[in-house]
Amino acid sequence: MKRAGSWLFLIVAVVGGYLLFYPIEIEPVRWQAPPAPELVGVYERNARLAGVQRLAVGEGVGPEDMAVASNGDIYTGYVDGRVVRIPANGGSVETIADTGGRPLGVALLSDGSLAVADAYRGLLRVTLSGEVETLAAQANGLAFRFADDLDVAADGTIYFSDASWKYGMEHLLADFIEHAGTGRLLRYNPDGSVDELLQGLYFANGVALGPDDAYVLVNETGAYRVTRLWLKGPRAGERDIFIDNLPGFPDNISFDAANGVFWLALYGPRNAIMDATSDRPFWRKVIYRMPESLHPMPAHQAFVLGLDTGGRVVANLQHHGDEAFGPITSAERAGDHLYFGSLSAPSLARMPIADALSN
Repeated sequence: MKRAGSWLFLIVAVVGGYLLFYPIEIEPVRWQAPPAPELVGVYERNARLAGVQRLAVGEGVGPEDMAVASNGDIYTGYVDGRVVRIPANGGSVETIADTGGRPLGVALLSDGSLAVADAYRGLLRVTLSGEVETLAAQANGLAFRFADDLDVAADGTIYFSDASWKYGMEHLLADFIEHAGTGRLLRYNPDGSVDELLQGLYFANGVALGPDDAYVLVNETGAYRVTRLWLKGPRAGERDIFIDNLPGFPDNISFDAANGVFWLALYGPRNAIMDATSDRPFWRKVIYRMPESLHPMPAHQAFVLGLDTGGRVVANLQHHGDEAFGPITSAERAGDHLYFGSLSAPSLARMPIADALSN
């Protein structure tokens, strides 16, 4: 009995020593997460996404974002590196190209080709005949570690995010736990040059240009907010907060010009442990040392917000539970529908835009 007790003490000591003191690569930064808003009022819990129509089921996993052509064809990328076309008429899904990486953000260019933010390869151009061209892989001497989302201005300028210059997609949690502000907003100009517009962002994610390309929004997933950078007019160069203290992790965002609405996807709800340890760097290190199965992860949900151009909530779409389509990582209006992408689901989804906008 005494021997068993000694072994138990030794095991506890070893495990405790590992969790408390084992060297790790991250150095968490102290910050103060604001109290998470409750799902009441403009965020009232609902099941408006329960009846979404699923598209291209089983054709691939993780259509994180999409671009919808004027003829209704959908272009998206899968976790296996494929960029595909999903015909509007319901025909067979066609593989256009394989980036050899992980295509995330997708947008149509004026020549009919696609701009793709690839988590591993940077900013790409993919033609419909299958050519893959690297437009940019670094800026200011720092290679892109996690190209994430993009939007294209009327003049062809591409605004895109590098979620973190320090951690790639395979170490995504490290960026959130460290909270060191390693994200960037960048601009790819028509002449091929690249500008770093913002740095110090807390996981730079979704990107969307506003009306008349007067400003660009970038989601800071790790700070639960959307940041705005003015591009034109008397405020050009200024940075402000478009919406703050969101009830979840903001992922991609798009502008629906016809309705004057930004569609903002929330990957998952806020995590109480992450918020409670925001000002306790030591305990965040302990969390990081834990087995991956014990790491704090957001619950499964579908959550999309519609925001007007003043950052006010005008639409609230949710569905909670294992049966929900999600996690939703993008929402984009095309024609009479609002389309939804997901980082890990085996399909896309959509709902009538009239239903999305109805109270």
